[in-house]
Amino acid sequence: MKRLFPYLRPYLPRMSLGLAIKFAGTVMDLFLPWILSYLIDEVVPLREEGKILFWGGVMILCAVAAVVTNIAANRMASWVAQHTTQAIRHDLFRKISYLSCSQVDGYTIPSLEARLTTDTYNIHQFIGRMQRLGVRAPILLLGGILVTLALDWALALVLIATLPLLGLLVYLISRKGVPMYTQLQKQVDAMVRTVRENISGVRVVKALSKEEYERERFHQVNGQVVRWEKKAGVTMGLTNPIMNLLLNTGLTIVVLVGAWRVNAGLMQTGAILAFLTYFTIILNAMLSVTRMFVMYSKGSASAQRIAEILDTPEDLAERPAPEKAESGEPCHVSFDHVSFSYQKNGYNLEDISFRLKKGETLGIIGATGAGKTTIASLLQRLYDADEGEIRIGGRPVYAIPAEELHRKFGVTFQNDILFADTIRENIDFGRGLTDEQVEKAARCAQALGFIQELGDGFQHRLTSRGTNLSGGQKQRLLVARALAGEPEILILDDSSSALDYRTDSLLRKALAEEYGGITTIIIAQRISSILHCDHILVLEEGRELGYGTHQQLLETCQVYREISHSQMGGDQYGQGTQSNP
Repeated sequence: MKRLFPYLRPYLPRMSLGLAIKFAGTVMDLFLPWILSYLIDEVVPLREEGKILFWGGVMILCAVAAVVTNIAANRMASWVAQHTTQAIRHDLFRKISYLSCSQVDGYTIPSLEARLTTDTYNIHQFIGRMQRLGVRAPILLLGGILVTLALDWALALVLIATLPLLGLLVYLISRKGVPMYTQLQKQVDAMVRTVRENISGVRVVKALSKEEYERERFHQVNGQVVRWEKKAGVTMGLTNPIMNLLLNTGLTIVVLVGAWRVNAGLMQTGAILAFLTYFTIILNAMLSVTRMFVMYSKGSASAQRIAEILDTPEDLAERPAPEKAESGEPCHVSFDHVSFSYQKNGYNLEDISFRLKKGETLGIIGATGAGKTTIASLLQRLYDADEGEIRIGGRPVYAIPAEELHRKFGVTFQNDILFADTIRENIDFGRGLTDEQVEKAARCAQALGFIQELGDGFQHRLTSRGTNLSGGQKQRLLVARALAGEPEILILDDSSSALDYRTDSLLRKALAEEYGGITTIIIAQRISSILHCDHILVLEEGRELGYGTHQQLLETCQVYREISHSQMGGDQYGQGTQSNP
């Protein structure tokens, strides 16, 4: 909960004013039973209509003041809760945006989504309720006890005797509640993950007729959420019936003792009526306190989960470069004996080395899971290499500020995404590019033709994930986005798998003619997409099997020769097409 204080600090003056208003309104509520008691015991026996009307008017004014001040204070509490939660949500989203890929993998995307939605909602409820009930309930409780002591100390002792039991009850139950709500949120994370997977893979589910299987999978994870929710709800719900039992037992004793004391002439009728009213006020205040503890349990669990993200240290911080210069011929991109593991229990890449001069092209080919995309991720420093060193322009990537490093790249990822916006905005991506830059990138990516055929051209709106485009059209727009910023290094990760051979060839030709000065890394499954590259890296299970030109690999790498034979009809065909981009 300490992590919330910096967010509440700017609103302390407004909170203080709201709490003062709430205090005033609560005091008005406490006055009403006392005025009623005074009216019955002191004013009514005088039979003076003026005094009766006067004190009746005072009661009306107190009631109106209580209503007005409580409404005003509640509105101010809601305002503070909204703006505080907005700031928390903003910082949480920003922090998530800057988490490294390994940290995102550790937390999982569904868990991050739940923290950004469900947990921030619980914080909003907690801040709002605490301001509304945090002043009112304690004042009604303590004020009611003090007034009842003034009215009749003997009856007040009956009430006070129940308070230690109530306090112990609240403490024990809330102590169990926080861990339960923490576990509940973990189960909600699992449910969000299941729903997300099902929605993302809805086409696969339908194609394989696995609706029942997915329904059963969701039923199981939903059942876990219900079980933990029920367990936490029942545990926290015990407070109400037990508290009602204790307080109503005390109220019954008060009525019996009060009747005896009135009959004995030790107290007046108005006092007993006021006492019963105060007892009801105290009862409701105690119930409000229990609701506060329920909200505290939820809010505390959510605050811990949010603080866990906000306090996550940066694991890809910029580090100073060693004084020694890079040995050998200067190059633009170099991998020097690089090894990397995702789970740190076996290398996903092992001892990878290559060097690219500015403007050169590297093709990477290999089976699924060979480590092709991992090379691109390490080059962009989405992960840090476990061994070896990666340099750009002679500088280690860990010594380049993140913003400067990422501006160097234009990237199409293997599972890239288009947003629900116009084609132009999807290509521009908030970089403030000119129309000429956007059109040039679209033309080079072979996307200009189909864009112009659309009725509204670059202003054509796409659906989420670009589902109103074909696979090839989406890939061409993604390539256009990568090219539009005119990067130093272009990474095309399986960006032509949905393109026909002719479009793929035209794309490679346009890249060579219009963006020839860009160092390019092409990750592909098809040899036709990389045979023109200056260098080709063949990977298998994270290890280098071959490195060289297309012709050299045909002669020296058995795996590459087999791929060429299966895709292009033999070595002679592959050799004959080497010079044809």
